[in-house]
Amino acid sequence: MNDETVREDRKELPEKTLSFFERYLSVWVASCIAVGIAVGQFIPAIPNTLGEIQYARVNIPIAILIWFMIYPMMVEIDFQSILNVRKKPKGLLVTWTSNWIIKPFVMYFLFWLFMTRIFSAFISPALQSQYIAGAVLLGSAPCTAMVFVWSYLSDGDSAYTLVQVATNDIILLFAYVPLVSFLLGIGGIHVPYDTLILSVVLFVVIPLAAGYISRTYLINKYGRDWFENVFLERIDIIPTTGLLLTLILLFSFQGEVIINNPFHIVLIAIPLVLFTFIIFSIAYGWAYLWNIEHPVSAPAAMIGASNFFELAVAVAISVFGVTSGAALATVVGVLVEVPVMLTLVAIANRTRKYFPRVGSETG
Repeated sequence: MNDETVREDRKELPEKTLSFFERYLSVWVASCIAVGIAVGQFIPAIPNTLGEIQYARVNIPIAILIWFMIYPMMVEIDFQSILNVRKKPKGLLVTWTSNWIIKPFVMYFLFWLFMTRIFSAFISPALQSQYIAGAVLLGSAPCTAMVFVWSYLSDGDSAYTLVQVATNDIILLFAYVPLVSFLLGIGGIHVPYDTLILSVVLFVVIPLAAGYISRTYLINKYGRDWFENVFLERIDIIPTTGLLLTLILLFSFQGEVIINNPFHIVLIAIPLVLFTFIIFSIAYGWAYLWNIEHPVSAPAAMIGASNFFELAVAVAISVFGVTSGAALATVVGVLVEVPVMLTLVAIANRTRKYFPRVGSETG
């Protein structure tokens, strides 16, 4: 493919039309964050009760909400298209390299720079090390669940996203402990594999099976035209609704932390936000230069920019303690991820026209 053809393909690609609800999503997000904090402060019985419903350190109410966010994307997957992923390996190379060769080291460097140099006057040496440790735990665990939501909101290729996530999870099983131990210079890191396995089952296996079964049944009963033009339209609002409810719940759980540690939360959030934009820019820019189609490029960049926060929080608590600075840093990662990732989704949607048309990628 020559450059002229690629430019023509990019011009022909239509921009996504946002609904009224999606266009003002940042307003709803800000409102839900405020509601969540208020619920945590004034009706603490709600987060206290729901926070105790967990298994293997995975909160079940949040897991259910995430499941509702993921299902609409899973039901779109045409399983025959998974076989075509091998014909487009570039997207996998981008996500593997950005997640395992670039991302953990960029996170470590940024937090070392900010904690020990730029913000050293405000943070004690002991807390500096703790915050760096929490950041590394976050940066070494690519996203497993929420990336399906970001992919859905940016019109990502659902089958390709599934393969990207699945292969990263396999690498995670073997690379997480040695990578974290190397960066932090400590041994004895214990990964709660029950949390890791349960998360994969809850956020990949179950919604994938539900999507396949319901897709097959509905197409056989009502036809493909009804499925694509009626059913998918009806469930289109579910991911965003689930996202907003998840925000309320998450921020109700962490309201006390936010109120008690506002200054340090800001100090931790600054390099986290910067890190997210840097990793997204590297992966997204690389995909653009490689002429990878947008439905593959956007999820490839989103996986690296977001984190497997359930795993990071669980490891931080088990290794450093529930009141440690490392645990606080992972929690801040949870707090900043959704608003920042929604910003990246908006960037991806606005820049879609600069990428090759679907089906025009080579190699």
